[in-house]
Amino acid sequence: MALFIFFLIMLLNVWAAGHALMYKRDPRTAWGWIVTCLLIPTLGPILYYLLGINRIKTRAKKLKAEPLALTQQGRGAPQSTLTSRVLVQDVDKFHSNLRAGLTDKLTNRPLLGGNKVHVLFNGNQAFPEMLAAINSARKYVYLQTFIFESNNWGMRFVGALSQACKRGLDVRVLVDGIGELYSWPKISRYLKRAGVPFSRFLPPKLIPVSPFLNLRNHRKMLIIDDMMGFTGGMNIGDRHVVDYEKSKGAQDIQFQFKGPVVSQMKDVFMEDWSFCKGFHLPTRDSGHDLQVFGDAFCRTITVGPNQDIDKLRMLYTGMVSQAKSKIIIMTPYFLPSQELLGALQVASLRGVEVTIVLPEKNNLPFVHWATRNMLWEILQYRVNVYYQPPPFDHSKLFLVDDEYCVIGSANMDPRSLRLNFEMVVEVYSKRLAAILYSHVEQKIMSSRKLTLEEVDSRSIPARLRDSLCWLFSPYL
Repeated sequence: MALFIFFLIMLLNVWAAGHALMYKRDPRTAWGWIVTCLLIPTLGPILYYLLGINRIKTRAKKLKAEPLALTQQGRGAPQSTLTSRVLVQDVDKFHSNLRAGLTDKLTNRPLLGGNKVHVLFNGNQAFPEMLAAINSARKYVYLQTFIFESNNWGMRFVGALSQACKRGLDVRVLVDGIGELYSWPKISRYLKRAGVPFSRFLPPKLIPVSPFLNLRNHRKMLIIDDMMGFTGGMNIGDRHVVDYEKSKGAQDIQFQFKGPVVSQMKDVFMEDWSFCKGFHLPTRDSGHDLQVFGDAFCRTITVGPNQDIDKLRMLYTGMVSQAKSKIIIMTPYFLPSQELLGALQVASLRGVEVTIVLPEKNNLPFVHWATRNMLWEILQYRVNVYYQPPPFDHSKLFLVDDEYCVIGSANMDPRSLRLNFEMVVEVYSKRLAAILYSHVEQKIMSSRKLTLEEVDSRSIPARLRDSLCWLFSPYL
């Protein structure tokens, strides 16, 4: 009997290692799981079963309706006058169209003009504007977030959502199943008590054990009445209200949109809502009949471990390759793929000014240490790296030249690039780019520039720690 159990365990280990070998696309990830499965009997395969297998791919494709209305407006079909205008005025049109053409091939959503983008810094500015939008809603309020805290600001949102329900509006709240656990008591208790319809994305289960623990919905958005939308990297809670004098809170940027792109944000929310509820979507709205508010051209881009895997990595790499003068990346977590790392190196060699702004003190130390292990690869090619002082900055910006911006929920790490469900918005707008460049320049003025000498002078214990964390970076 003991011999039979031994052979059964060995068979399980070999099966798990073979599955990782055949289906893992990243060599480091595959090696990590193979070693784990072979060297840690029983526990290794169990961990791989829970965290390593992407079971959501089939389920997501099954539940996600094909956007027929948008597909018919693809490259082979005429688009409305709204999307056929010149992309960006007073700019090399061929250069702009190259960028737009790349994203056309990565997404089935058209680039929509007529949008206005307003920048909101920290919860200090964003939360009052979002609450005012909820209070002024007339038809519906759709809110999606990764973390929804049950503290002061979180309860203000619950109150506003409850009042919207009492006014007879269509109110829906979607919270990630793991993100909900960041705050206790859970926000779902208060939403249920207030009569606010809500759903949780892949909530963890013990019986039976949920196999989706490693797949999270990291998207953040608020959509109001087809007229206004908010997105960015900001969760809901007191942590995003910043006190600079005490260096408390997490800095972040939220963006308010008015215009046709709001319809695309609504589509993304409804896809996730239908995924959680288990029903098919109706044909989606093209957004062409919505009111024009400004001159920004925008498009939502969804990424995740279903059919959208690697889309964001390809977008970033392509845009870096097309950059002419400057690239700015601001992110709390910087663990880019080797392809993107190589593109940044080549861009710097081509004479493009590449600047990366990171927090000096990270809320996830092991990610900070893993990043330190690979920064020499870009510092040696004269890429500018700055560490900004506390309070911790959670902002996510990707800026190219003087017109192109990618904003949203995605970080530049393996979790955002491959595991999380994320939504970003690409924006062609000189006005927005100027505002964000000015913001980054102000941050750089108070930041410390990292040098190759500093990285090379790390002690041996620090190098070992950083290298070990980097080794596990595909799982961070």
